[in-house]
Amino acid sequence: MALMDIAVIPLDSKEGSLSGFVAGLQELLAASGCSFRLHDMGTTVEGPASLLFNLALKLHEYSFSKGGKRVYTVIKIDDRRDRAVRLGEKSASVKAKIVSAREPEE
Repeated sequence: MALMDIAVIPLDSKEGSLSGFVAGLQELLAASGCSFRLHDMGTTVEGPASLLFNLALKLHEYSFSKGGKRVYTVIKIDDRRDRAVRLGEKSASVKAKIVSAREPEE
């Protein structure tokens, strides 16, 4: 299982807000069957690497399907083959370490 962080930005949008555009991307993600989580600067998606690469292309092409002429897509993929990786595990691990670092030593 792999994790992909993706942000798709239409560069020729006349609107100041992209929330409607992002909502359309979220619909594509929901139809993909992958687990995903929207955050303030993009979306993290969980799935097999081959599926994530294909999904990234669909998300990238979405802007052009809506009449866009230029789109900027940023993709980061973490593909671990030594163990299963799940959405939210990385941040949960960091949070646990922060809590344990704050606990007083006896």
